[in-house]
Amino acid sequence: MTAEPHFIETPDRAVEQRRLHTLIIGKRTFTIEGPAEMDALLDHPVVTTAFATDEYMPYWADIWPAARMLAEVIAVEPFVSTSDQPLIALELGCGLGVAGVVALSRDVRVIFSDYELTALRFAANNAQRNGFTNFDTLALDWRFPPMGLQVPIILAADLIYEMRNLDPLLTLIEKVLTPDGICLLSDKDRPPATRFRAMLDERGFRFEMTATSSIESNGTIHRGTIYHIRQRAN
Repeated sequence: MTAEPHFIETPDRAVEQRRLHTLIIGKRTFTIEGPAEMDALLDHPVVTTAFATDEYMPYWADIWPAARMLAEVIAVEPFVSTSDQPLIALELGCGLGVAGVVALSRDVRVIFSDYELTALRFAANNAQRNGFTNFDTLALDWRFPPMGLQVPIILAADLIYEMRNLDPLLTLIEKVLTPDGICLLSDKDRPPATRFRAMLDERGFRFEMTATSSIESNGTIHRGTIYHIRQRAN
């Protein structure tokens, strides 16, 4: 683990070539802009240096199946405020901001967070592109949870793809999720999932799992799991 938060900023000139994704989520259509091709970033000096330092990969630059899975759940999730405060969602590792943009469409205020600063700009632009302004951005390294931040909703798509992510991710959820809050996490049933579920039990989280799937425009079906995670009962 690094001794201090680690942030990346891919130069804008490296992502000048872009593409628009049209996503139909629930009953709405969203337009999401991203770099033309994630693989084109792999040889950029900023990326290769970041990989050597912290095994960074520019995963933010694409829309992954688990992001679509999470977005579909957000579109229908019965979000309920237990106070007179507006609902606020923190999207972890937001990338292009798909989950957060759909949450905005549900009248939830969103904090887009990532440790890739260029991703934050894309997420903000995508929120505005779809007509939303009720959001903030936050440079966030999961390994260093922000002091004093607590939210009733955490959104996380495809973040448990490596074992090293599990402990800092769960520690952040423990510290940031309000006692009555919910974390919605999607996973494409990657190998760390078994250990992830064990750690949820070990730390006293309450959670439910729902099998789900995502279908690409070419007909490819991806299967995964949605986790509804809550703090331990008092």
